Amino acid sequence: MPVVFSKQIDEDTILGVWKIEESESVLMSGLQLKEHEVSLIQSLSNSKRTLHWLSTRLLLRTLLKTEDYIDCQMDEHGKPYLTNIDAHISLSHSYDYAAVIVSKTKKVGVDIELIKHKIKSIKHKFLSDIELAQKQIGDNADGLYVAWCTKEAIYKWNGKRGLEFKKHIHIKPFKLKNEGNLQAYIELPEGAKELNVSYFKTDDGYMLGYVVA
Repeated sequence: MPVVFSKQIDEDTILGVWKIEESESVLMSGLQLKEHEVSLIQSLSNSKRTLHWLSTRLLLRTLLKTEDYIDCQMDEHGKPYLTNIDAHISLSHSYDYAAVIVSKTKKVGVDIELIKHKIKSIKHKFLSDIELAQKQIGDNADGLYVAWCTKEAIYKWNGKRGLEFKKHIHIKPFKLKNEGNLQAYIELPEGAKELNVSYFKTDDGYMLGYVVA
């Protein structure tokens, strides 16, 4: 299936979501893969991981609107980057979906997750007591996933290891909706920075959050 959702966030930034319904061979046929990439695909431990890898790259190609080879690599922090195209990117996937955000001028981060109630058992690991006291987060699965996707998107936006969700990323009170925005701030070595994060819930129970700054 082609892109099921796309949003032109600003003149230089676009977000896309792909529902993965294709086989590995179909996805591979839409890509130009080098030998090292084929070897990487063959090394992946299960078919779902392979589908995720292929679909994020095909979605990236679709959003960039190019038929040229796209050299997408990972830096020492695990952040994806393009060696032959001047753009910031972030990739995410969860079960049947892949999400990609691309910007020519700004750092970006995106995260998509299937909503599961078991997140309630780990909420204290990534949220402070102050955040958990917010009624829209508390014990609400949707609110908890907004918080998780927000922090994951910010982590990817920053793109450096050492950032802790509970200690360094803080979510301000917000009104929980199926689609909305919230403010968060991140504690960085160079000082605190406030970020605006957008999120939305899909009709089939996924949450997506993204940041552009």
